[in-house]
Amino acid sequence: MFGLFLGDTDFSLIVLKKVKKLNKNYFIIDFSKNNKFAKEKNSHRISIGKFGKIINLIKEKKSNKVLFAGKIAKPKFSSLRLDVKGIYYMPSVIKAAKLGDAAIIKAIIKILNNEKIKVISSTHFNPELNVKKGIFTKLKPSINDNRSINQGIRFLNKSNSLDHVQALVVKDNKVIAKEGRQGTKKMLTKLKKNSGGILIKFPKKRQDLRMDLPTIGLQTLKDCKKYGLKGIVMKSKKNIFLDKIQCIKFANKSKIFISVR
Repeated sequence: MFGLFLGDTDFSLIVLKKVKKLNKNYFIIDFSKNNKFAKEKNSHRISIGKFGKIINLIKEKKSNKVLFAGKIAKPKFSSLRLDVKGIYYMPSVIKAAKLGDAAIIKAIIKILNNEKIKVISSTHFNPELNVKKGIFTKLKPSINDNRSINQGIRFLNKSNSLDHVQALVVKDNKVIAKEGRQGTKKMLTKLKKNSGGILIKFPKKRQDLRMDLPTIGLQTLKDCKKYGLKGIVMKSKKNIFLDKIQCIKFANKSKIFISVR
């Protein structure tokens, strides 16, 4: 039996749908904001501070493998009710929270490892969502675009200490926008209309690739069109590409290139 730690975003729903299709035995720990999995069978709503309860449930289900899918937002630590293991482990989670949401999940993974519980890749059941190297659209990046993309990738490679940065926008060999803690969508709203930039969305240099992979979907393409971006760049086998067919059709119609390095 597999444990599914599910948060917000469509990715969690896609993972759950595939697990059902494969007829796998599973249980859910619902970490979404509004308890979106309440009506699902074998779903449990447990506070992140109740580590003892979470670990006991995993062991009760005789599961030694879990995966994370969807965004798990930072909790309000002051309002959490802790059990004994929560009191023991919470200081490390609070310390990690200062580095960003991804660091919180890393801290939880370390706790689970301490309890002999293995965390598997978020795309374990959905390998088709991993993208391979190539150009997916009719439009291709120009020579100047590739120079700008290379400059952006160099910047990301040097920014591994900034835990929240996994996306930026480049134009004319310069970085014109960087992702903050609020995410990619918020970054794009700061651009001028018809910006002519290129969105690069890569995993962070030291990111745990079992979870929190940068994700591109149809809404990302629509946001790119809204702000006049000319292309999107992802990293081979290290990004999640949702709604692939619809995205490619939309990109071709909107004259936006999709490149995977």
